[in-house]
Amino acid sequence: MNSFLKTVSASLALAFGGFAAEAATIEIASRDPAGVGFNDLTPVDPVGGNPGTTVGQQRRYVYRHVADIWEKALQSNVTIKVSAGWEALTCTASSAVLGSAGVWNIWHDFAGSVPGTWYPQALANKLSGVNLSDGTLDDGSGYGNVDIKTQFNVNLGKPGCLDGTGFYLGVDGKAGASVNFVETLLHELGHGLGFSVLTVQTSTGFRVLPDGSDYAAAGGLPSIWEGFMYDNTIGKTWLAMNNAERKASSINPLQLAWIGPNGTSGATQVLSAVPTIKIVTSVPGVAGLYDYGTASFGPPVAPSGPFGTLAVASTNLNGCAAFDAAASAAIAGKVAIIDRGSCSFVIKVKNAQDAGAAGVVIANNAAGSPPTLGGGDPAIAIPTVSVSQANGLMLRAAVAAAPKYGTRSRPGTVVALFGLDATRIAGADSTGRPLLYTPATLAPGMSVSHWDVTAFPNLLMEPAINADLTTTLVPPLDLTVPLLKDLGW
Repeated sequence: MNSFLKTVSASLALAFGGFAAEAATIEIASRDPAGVGFNDLTPVDPVGGNPGTTVGQQRRYVYRHVADIWEKALQSNVTIKVSAGWEALTCTASSAVLGSAGVWNIWHDFAGSVPGTWYPQALANKLSGVNLSDGTLDDGSGYGNVDIKTQFNVNLGKPGCLDGTGFYLGVDGKAGASVNFVETLLHELGHGLGFSVLTVQTSTGFRVLPDGSDYAAAGGLPSIWEGFMYDNTIGKTWLAMNNAERKASSINPLQLAWIGPNGTSGATQVLSAVPTIKIVTSVPGVAGLYDYGTASFGPPVAPSGPFGTLAVASTNLNGCAAFDAAASAAIAGKVAIIDRGSCSFVIKVKNAQDAGAAGVVIANNAAGSPPTLGGGDPAIAIPTVSVSQANGLMLRAAVAAAPKYGTRSRPGTVVALFGLDATRIAGADSTGRPLLYTPATLAPGMSVSHWDVTAFPNLLMEPAINADLTTTLVPPLDLTVPLLKDLGW
């Protein structure tokens, strides 16, 4: 679900007279060959409000459904052009690239722009009132003049490609263990409309040159995004930073805030208190509130109430193998603490569930915020959360130490409950400004160009598609449109 820069263009546009903004129009053009993607004639039954009776018809219906949602959310007098295709993307039996979408052309110094600043074509067209790529020769691809290029994995759910977990093509939100294509496409088109840092290489801090030819250490132009990105550690926006500072800011967890007026105002309506795990134990220095990340599989985590007694199976710390009798006895009826790494999250949790665990805590294996746990397995029926590496180590040590802090008749325990920390806003800095995703380890195409995973409730433009998303793009449910409005939409 990354947004990737494919082609860049720069141009001066003629001034365009004043005009009344209208609801946007989105035009979708298929580039699929006969029998593939949108042209797949495989018969299927209508599902979840989608009346299509072939796979291709249902895919087209979802695209149009999502385009209609975006049209109502935006204003532009220039048609937004989307090139859409279904292709064989990278995948294995247990993982897959779902797809991607992104800006295909970018512009600077057109009528209505901030001088010397890069914009995505759809927004540049809206601000100038003309289609800036009209009259530009196609690059030979057949989609060289479009605003947004999308591609999704045509093999998803087939053997060898995230086996059994395909796209859900209903529009009722009832995706279950499948990948909700409505939400996935809403997210990806958001990137194509400009929800992306776009012209900054986060691994270096370099910007794209005015001729669009490459990223460079000097002479590049800033993105319209950069004036709204404020790093609380050094007290600068990206506009005021040098390359090294932008590079460092990209991997500065929980410190890069969005300061646009629409985004910050919307955050006060959308974001809630921080969800936490409350730890109750007599082990010194351990009781308190711990942040957690959620999973895309299994039952939703309750906002409040009991989780369970924590346990560790010392002979199977990463949960990648089936738990033997002794390990099963250690975690049966309890919440197992399991290390991240070596196998997928769903394998770990399914093994723990089979051993009788009532829940799972995945401890991160690298510094930073608790990760969002991706994957899918409809057989998983126990709640799962993640914690940071530091907190995972602390909780595991507490479980080992707890028995001696009990009484003569009852060994001490470490008990977890779900609750909220009302002193903090989830996904925002101390002043309430929403945070961008900046994990300590750079995630190319993901870092900076998404909301942070600590947001609660979950937002559409986080790095993962979460089960509690809606198709509303504005407060009080989401912050996607407020950010786009800060850019000029």
